[in-house]
Amino acid sequence: MDALNMHLAYKFFEAAHMQRWNDHIRPVEFTELDKQAHKMVIAWVLASFQERERGEAVDWTQLIEGAMFSFLQRIVLTDLKPPVFHRIKREKGKELNQYVLREVQENIPGLDPEFLHRFQSYFEEQDTESVERRVLRAAHYLATKYEFNLVYAANPRMQGVEETMRNIEMQIEDHYDLIGVQRISLQKKSHGFIDFCGQLRFQQRWARSPRIPRTTVLGHMLMVANLSYLCALDQGFGPRRTCNNYFSALFHDLPEVLTKDIISPVKKSVVGLEDVLEGYERELVEEKLLPLLPSQWHRDFEYLLFHPFQDRVRENGRTEFQPDGLPLDTDEALDPVDGSIIKTCDLFAAYMEAETSIRYGISSKTLQHGRDDLRHIIEERSTDRLSFKSMMLAFDKMDI
Repeated sequence: MDALNMHLAYKFFEAAHMQRWNDHIRPVEFTELDKQAHKMVIAWVLASFQERERGEAVDWTQLIEGAMFSFLQRIVLTDLKPPVFHRIKREKGKELNQYVLREVQENIPGLDPEFLHRFQSYFEEQDTESVERRVLRAAHYLATKYEFNLVYAANPRMQGVEETMRNIEMQIEDHYDLIGVQRISLQKKSHGFIDFCGQLRFQQRWARSPRIPRTTVLGHMLMVANLSYLCALDQGFGPRRTCNNYFSALFHDLPEVLTKDIISPVKKSVVGLEDVLEGYERELVEEKLLPLLPSQWHRDFEYLLFHPFQDRVRENGRTEFQPDGLPLDTDEALDPVDGSIIKTCDLFAAYMEAETSIRYGISSKTLQHGRDDLRHIIEERSTDRLSFKSMMLAFDKMDI
């Protein structure tokens, strides 16, 4: 399982420790993991607009991997201020890239050679104006602006805060040729969608238990998406199936922005309650979220969003669930989504959250019981094709 590297997965999780805007008064905690998650939600919106309304082909695999590569770079370089980062990049860009590559090689042992090669190539390539890179840069600045709007309200008189605002707005204006940036800048429907998604950074996971690091629903969604992507690489899935899994995982908890988290013991306490809640979630999504996206997107977005943990394909526009799972050679034209893999990635991300805190010495009965239950369920869900049990054992042996 070379592509599914636990050191790589945990490196992404470490971003939950990385505090943003920590030289400002902050109304809430801002972490790099949440920022990257919001960035990918915005990137999906921007790329969808560019593809559907401008007819510009988007390589979604390159978009996802570009985001992962820049995320790794950010983790290695930690909390450099943007002017410092851009100055170093301009004057010592090659040396900076070599340093990041060395750090990744040394701190993520056993990384898939092909993934590592693509990582290296991404920062060496001179084509910085591809649609995928422009979308990611624009998404980066839009996600930063979302955060800064909250920070600004608490720091209106801080020295340099107006300059920071101008710099962010100028960077966004530089990407105004992207139709999605124009739509979001109107602060109407599309802006409302990314604002809704951004609110998931305020919802804490494991709300009944103290933990380190405290993770949010938004950051958790990105962890599940990244794990799903690494699983897809490990299995050799085609690009369409891989990207379907990634974005279905990225949005799998989105209805919680409307309902908040309804924990499993409550859902399972009354026969039929899960079906009732699922129906109510769907009503709220159709009423509150879908109208914020172009109507032509609704069917495709619903396919990604609803039933995220069920294996499914689409044939003649109809969703067909596959209770026996999807074969490796499932036709890409059927839009396959491996919901069972996404579900196990969801459980595994939760296991990482609980186990990490316990190993840091911050625990509770709720957290311990949750960790033990997750371990048992994950072991049961392991298959010959994809051994999550092996992943769990590898994680348990890691020095964190």
